[in-house]
Amino acid sequence: MMDRIENLLALLRAEKLQRRAAQVGFDWDGVDGVLDKVREELSECEQTAAANADSTARVHELGDLLFACVNLARHLGVDAEQARRAANHRFETRFALVETGLHEQGREPRPEVREEMERLWEVAKAREKDR
Repeated sequence: MMDRIENLLALLRAEKLQRRAAQVGFDWDGVDGVLDKVREELSECEQTAAANADSTARVHELGDLLFACVNLARHLGVDAEQARRAANHRFETRFALVETGLHEQGREPRPEVREEMERLWEVAKAREKDR
């Protein structure tokens, strides 16, 4: 069984590993415990970044955070892969609107126009809510 799990997408694999552990009782009792774990892992990522830790430590801490987020998705009844795809789509749509807004002003996306990109991003987010 483990050989088959290794060939899956990382988020799907994390979910399958977690479900397998949950079948034998190694699981959180509820979403509150998972949220606490996500906060703990985020804090560890912040500490790693602040300490300018090596790439191995950053990979480990970020991996732990992502694993905890998949666990949160599972406890919320959300498919982590579907959520990731939806987030990617929202980002693509919003960023395309940012680029369009800049082009209408005769500008290009560049670090020098970061504030305007942020403003256009907020406009794009607001448009989504209005739909």
